[in-house]
Amino acid sequence: MKNKRPSIRDIAKQLNVSTTTVSFVLNGKAKEKRISEQLAEQVLKFVEEVGYKPNQIAQSLRTGKSRIISLMVEDISNAFFSKVARLIEEAAHQRGYKIIYCSTENSVDKTRELIRMFRDWQIDGYIITPPAGVEEDIQGLINDKHPVVLFDRFFPRLKTNYVIVDNFNSTYKAVNHLISQGYSRIAFVTLESEQVQMNDRLNGYKKALEDCLLPPLVKSLNFDKPAEENKKEITSFLVNNRQLDAIVFATNYISVWGLEAIRDITFMSPADVGIVSFDDHDVFPLFAPPVSAVAQPVEEISKEVINIMLKQLEDPEQMNTNKHVVLPAKLIIRESSLKKKLA
Repeated sequence: MKNKRPSIRDIAKQLNVSTTTVSFVLNGKAKEKRISEQLAEQVLKFVEEVGYKPNQIAQSLRTGKSRIISLMVEDISNAFFSKVARLIEEAAHQRGYKIIYCSTENSVDKTRELIRMFRDWQIDGYIITPPAGVEEDIQGLINDKHPVVLFDRFFPRLKTNYVIVDNFNSTYKAVNHLISQGYSRIAFVTLESEQVQMNDRLNGYKKALEDCLLPPLVKSLNFDKPAEENKKEITSFLVNNRQLDAIVFATNYISVWGLEAIRDITFMSPADVGIVSFDDHDVFPLFAPPVSAVAQPVEEISKEVINIMLKQLEDPEQMNTNKHVVLPAKLIIRESSLKKKLA
């Protein structure tokens, strides 16, 4: 038994009792099943001596509770999502829960497969940044009384919890900042997307220009294309629109693609054009010039998400209410968006 992880069957055989008896003791049902205190203590003492650890998934199938929460994000390697994941994991651990996190890659099929897998594992709760097209799958979780919290984006027609930032006004303020610096030919580089947060950023950009009677100039990229192809798309867009004097990038990874494209163009450098990124990144202060960014409140987002989830897990009455949290983002102004070029 020392050479391998002992099973309930091994323990039962050593103690000359049934596996059912051992299972009842380990699940705290000794008194309910009228197992003597002496036998229960004998089982628990032996379990401690041999270092038995239950298979958590198998245990969840027996008890209906896993104390595991799934965190499904678009891309766990993205700076924003990885920071949120770390903070959620830390808070969950303090309350006795574990987090399983994974990337959906914005794929409907992969998201559905993950939801099915976590259902089989009887995961207790679901925290999701959903791609467009999985509304029915999430509605299914809600119908079956599974706690669900969406963040970063949501589905307006679904009655569920969500935590987002004010994408519209945050982008509106970023564009107004560029206008206040004297920029007037401002482009917006974004994704071809039906997601509510991306549409709100686009609409915030358009509204800011409309209010100042300035024309919009939008470039949309395909998320599913390789990064190198999207960099080429941005390069071609810049070459064909040499009149632009500022750019707002709709995500931090698009910003990185754009900055690399600008670097490779002979007639343009990052110092020649005003730049603001939606989503900050650890590397942005290191660029020359440092990149201005709309920074999402990562700590506040993480705190709200896990608090809503834990309340629903620990108080069934909370399942009858949906909480909608919209947080302000902060515009961090660095040299990239200041009109020092005219000095």
